[in-house]
Amino acid sequence: MVVSTARALYADTDQMGIVNHAVALRWFEQARAEWLRRLGHSYLAMEAEGMLLPVYELQVRYHKSARYDQVVLLDAVLRQAGPVRVIFDYKILDSDSRAVLISGTTQHAVVGRNGRPRRLSDSMQALLERGQLTDAETP
Repeated sequence: MVVSTARALYADTDQMGIVNHAVALRWFEQARAEWLRRLGHSYLAMEAEGMLLPVYELQVRYHKSARYDQVVLLDAVLRQAGPVRVIFDYKILDSDSRAVLISGTTQHAVVGRNGRPRRLSDSMQALLERGQLTDAETP
């Protein structure tokens, strides 16, 4: 589900005007945060409830170069919302052609403020599952 847009900034690019590979990670984070906001929740609220989602595994594939000043669409889909693990899939698309520029996956552990594993609260689990159903219904 396309959740947001971004524009490639000059600071995001190299001398050739191509977006640096690390920018994909920021766009993934933005997409994930916006996905959660669309459910009426936020990372700040999760943290206030004592649940953190550090990334423990990341996969990125670069299909085509994104360039300076290019507007991209940020797509995030929740693949799995387990009690102690959350997995998101992403696509970064050209806003004009809808060509896939970057795709990837992040896997997150659910931990408490002490850094130790914990379970998602029942209410957070239900919220994520509702979002996952919404993703499945989106063409």
